[in-house]
Amino acid sequence: MQDVFKKLYQSGDFWGGLAAMLVALPAAIAFGVTIYSAIAPSHAALGALAGIIGASVIGLIASTLGGTDRLISAPCAPAAALLSAFAIELVAQGIPGGNIILLLLMLGVLAGMFQVLFGFVGIGRLIKYIPYPVVSGYLTGVGLIIIGSQIGKLLGTPTGARWYEVLYTPSLWDWRALAVGLTTMLVMWLSPGLTRRLPATILGIAAGIACYFALASQDESLLQLTANNLVIGPLGASGEGYIQSITARWNEIGDLRLGQVAALLGNALTLAVLLSIDTLKTCVVLDQLTRSQHNPNRELVAQGIANIASSSVGGIPGAGTMGATLVNLSSGAMTRASGLVEGISALVFALLLSSFIAWIPVAALAGILIVVGIRMIDRGPLRFVQSSATVFDFGVVVTVVVVALTIGLIAASATGVALSIILFLREQIGGSVVRHKFYVNQMSSSWHRPEAETRILEKKGDQAVIFELQGSLFFGTTQQLYSQLEPELKSRNFVILDMKRIQSVDVTAAHLLSQVRDSLAERNALLILSNVRENLPNNRNLREFLAQTGVTDIQESVRLFDELDSAIEWVEDRLLGSREEQASPETETPLELQEMELFKHRKDETLADLEKCLVKRHYAAGDVVYSQGEAGDEIYLIRYGSVKIFAPLGGGRTRHVATFGRGDFFGGLAFLDGLPRGNDAVAASDTEFFILSQEQFNILSEEHKKLALTLLQALARSLALRLRHADTENAMRQEY
Repeated sequence: MQDVFKKLYQSGDFWGGLAAMLVALPAAIAFGVTIYSAIAPSHAALGALAGIIGASVIGLIASTLGGTDRLISAPCAPAAALLSAFAIELVAQGIPGGNIILLLLMLGVLAGMFQVLFGFVGIGRLIKYIPYPVVSGYLTGVGLIIIGSQIGKLLGTPTGARWYEVLYTPSLWDWRALAVGLTTMLVMWLSPGLTRRLPATILGIAAGIACYFALASQDESLLQLTANNLVIGPLGASGEGYIQSITARWNEIGDLRLGQVAALLGNALTLAVLLSIDTLKTCVVLDQLTRSQHNPNRELVAQGIANIASSSVGGIPGAGTMGATLVNLSSGAMTRASGLVEGISALVFALLLSSFIAWIPVAALAGILIVVGIRMIDRGPLRFVQSSATVFDFGVVVTVVVVALTIGLIAASATGVALSIILFLREQIGGSVVRHKFYVNQMSSSWHRPEAETRILEKKGDQAVIFELQGSLFFGTTQQLYSQLEPELKSRNFVILDMKRIQSVDVTAAHLLSQVRDSLAERNALLILSNVRENLPNNRNLREFLAQTGVTDIQESVRLFDELDSAIEWVEDRLLGSREEQASPETETPLELQEMELFKHRKDETLADLEKCLVKRHYAAGDVVYSQGEAGDEIYLIRYGSVKIFAPLGGGRTRHVATFGRGDFFGGLAFLDGLPRGNDAVAASDTEFFILSQEQFNILSEEHKKLALTLLQALARSLALRLRHADTENAMRQEY
């Protein structure tokens, strides 16, 4: 054990935890005083003790159970703002002070339970998706609430007066408290520019205490603790004092009304969300600085248990705090042990220096919290006013702030989320759900058709229209989609809707698809849906959903395809005359040379010489004909069957780019330039080839120069047509 303490002392964790405690403990005391003095000035010392206990308990438990190295957890500003506002509201209702303390403790316990629940159900990863304008407005609102709650303490006025009443009544001000508070604020504000060795909070408190005792040298009444509202006063930390007080409070739980307990749930949920956001925000910053990765759900469970324990023994709840964590990191901390050091040292310092803590001026703590509140105000959204695209987001921030100040933090969070949802719907409705619109004579399938068939498709291709959809199909975008589909429903025989980029589909959109299907069916036209996936980003099975909503009930009027290319190929076959009417690969008769387009009208003797140079080869369905990177200078003439070509995408992935069938050829590039294969060729069905190598072609060309020239011209023409077609499709895509 001695070796463990020795290693801890020599490591950065000891000094980091100690430095973090010097930041976290004064702030925790200030937060506790803020919350409990809202009940009555006489409760300030109890609040200071609650802050100390919170810093100790949360620091120990959160660091032990959490999984984030260097994170320091302690009472924080959001908790102080919500709990003090809650206490002020209860005082206004005339609830006794003892019951208010009990309700505060219960609120902390419930908030911790909510955090544990968040962690167990995996909400930790979702909290970060709360819209930035809501978080910004909320933090600004909390900062302003903190500032407003401390103005009276800064000016040394009696409790009960509102901050604006205090500002308009200078006769109530105590200039001694004002001098102490302003001195604390000035030193705390300027200290980062003077030195970074000591935390600004410590320097501010030291300056405030020094100012107080400088004033006390001229006024002996300031040297007394009794009846002195300018200092915290005795903590009452004896076993009989504090522990019995908390035990008595929990014994009074039966005196609470059911309505009071039920009212805690909304506040507890809001507090849990606030504390969770504060913690996870600090963890994200810590990850960026240390190149680590925290576990958000584990951290929420740890923070929740820590807050339950802290509130159960009279402490105030807290979260992972940015200031203390950064001080811990910069002081050399490496592991979670630094959090344990912070928790233990907070308790030790409080016990050893309880007499000293009693002399901390209330105005000094108020000055610290006012600086904290000012720093919490997010000025970033001011830039939103400069652009019409973000002015509504600025409106969300302002609304959240106004509601937080006038109604409450719960209403502010609910209002902000509701407005953000409205803005999201506005953005979704404003964007187009149609990404591209093509006709089949503008965008063909990957099946390489003979030139004669290509000409037919160029004439008939406008009978089929393709809509590539994107985004979400829901009640807000269905009218927009229908307005773009409606002109095509009256004249096209095939309407293809590609769902590849669709994020979600609701019942309203499904009803629209049914209407489109029925409208086409009246003209014996077809609705075709491609890329109908089983798993959308929202985890909905699109195939099942379309079946459940009746879209696919009438199979004669709607067809589903896994890929857009397959849908276009199917339509092309219908425009050319169904391939189902042609021979299947199993019954196809192998083509002879004179039956192939390349060699029609050639002399039998010439074709006989050519056939001597060819090799016949058979591949079963799924066999690899050749792979990318292989050496090869052969051209493949398909006697029967079909072959699919796959282009590499990197990372071992490929993409189907072409299909060649009976009477066609492939492999022409390597045949012409002699370079390694640039793609993969796989037999799509039982296939047989005539194969001509470059070596055999050279032999053939010596005796049949005209045949060789014809073959090269045919290759060049075919490759040129394919390139021209690809260029046309690319141009069409870029235009849209």
